[in-house]
Amino acid sequence: MNLFQRITILLVAVLSTSCSSSDKIAIIGTGNVGSALGTAFAEQGHEIVYGSRDPDQKSVDELVARLGQNVSAASIEEAASAADIIVLAVPWSAARETVAKLGDVSGKLIIDVTNPAKYDSNGYAVRTVSSSNGELIQSWALNAKVVKAFNTLSYLTMANPESANGPVTIPIVGNDQRAKAKVSELAENIGFESIDLGPIEYAHELEGMLLLWLNARRATPPAFDFYLRQEAQ
Repeated sequence: MNLFQRITILLVAVLSTSCSSSDKIAIIGTGNVGSALGTAFAEQGHEIVYGSRDPDQKSVDELVARLGQNVSAASIEEAASAADIIVLAVPWSAARETVAKLGDVSGKLIIDVTNPAKYDSNGYAVRTVSSSNGELIQSWALNAKVVKAFNTLSYLTMANPESANGPVTIPIVGNDQRAKAKVSELAENIGFESIDLGPIEYAHELEGMLLLWLNARRATPPAFDFYLRQEAQ
């Protein structure tokens, strides 16, 4: 075998590996979080389909056009049906209705990035459920693999991990180990570290982190920003 043949075989192997590692990801929600995660995943070579109640609206067209090839938009059910990984990036008030529109999600990975966002009469963010958003979504999509992740940081950090001036750790919880491993892989490929913090019931604690951040931001100037960061080995 000559050198040219060896190089050709090597290139084919590399390309095959690259293609096999790409996923088709449905991003349900086209707001700041959905836009940031969709952009990050698209830059890693994943095929992105945005699920929207109105996929033909101007803002969705502009988002798809900005992200370029391998990015499209469809109805919520069409997007979910076409993908093995679903990112639920909608306001909590719309979560149950949205999950119902996903159709059959048996065996699919749902990444839940939702957070409670109800404010009391004093302007403080408070919990909207006694358990957690993650647990409720798992109960609404019993045969799916729900993983809570990406809910503890600003969409600005999602879009630019380097803005944190150091490593940012994404805590993840869920009941399926392989699903959590996949979310860890996705997080690490876009510039984060990750840590598995247990089953979906611990989504309660992760969602509390976001409430802490929201309430701290009421101060003028904002009291603090924070990220989880694993201890250096």
